[in-house]
Amino acid sequence: MSTQPSRELESFDNPAPERDYEIRFECPEFTCLCPRTGQPDFATIRIRYVPDRLCVELKSLKLYLWSFRGEGHFHEAVTNQILDDLVALLEPRRMTVEGDFWVRGGIHTVVEASHP
Repeated sequence: MSTQPSRELESFDNPAPERDYEIRFECPEFTCLCPRTGQPDFATIRIRYVPDRLCVELKSLKLYLWSFRGEGHFHEAVTNQILDDLVALLEPRRMTVEGDFWVRGGIHTVVEASHP
């Protein structure tokens, strides 16, 4: 597996598909660029989901989140893109992605997107 940023998410079989259980990730080192100024935006991305048949593989998730580092994204767009990409891969029973962005210009932004 690569150690370079990548949009290629990987999965593995859920070891307990007969049970509803929640998986949570906290990713405090997320960065992307402001699409207006090009300045870095920093955030904690929180992912919570109830898997169905598949779970996300963590190294691929790390490299996926890293892939946004040099790109310009509005907070709302990047949070929803992460949700869309994970839902497309995993087809979870439930999932919420929260982007908790550092203060910029005196405004602290939190974006939460959910499936279904």
